[in-house]
Amino acid sequence: MKEQAKLVIYTKVYCPYCIRAKHLLNSLNLNYQEISVDGKPQLQDEMVRLAGVRTVPQIFINDKPIGGCDDLHALHRANKLEALIYPAS
Repeated sequence: MKEQAKLVIYTKVYCPYCIRAKHLLNSLNLNYQEISVDGKPQLQDEMVRLAGVRTVPQIFINDKPIGGCDDLHALHRANKLEALIYPAS
């Protein structure tokens, strides 16, 4: 079985884009670490430092920012997400 890349998503509880992004990840049976920034300015600041933006969700694959929900869905539609999630060994 292929080893999955590290997948991290910064979210807020009531963010519809966060919910949509997590739904896609769940539907693909991907493991991910969710970091909720609700009421945690230090985590929001960390996300901004890593991604360069304040909007959620922010998604990282092997510590590389890939963007938000629309970016994630675009990668999936273009059949490019799997190559990022399961890099050639």
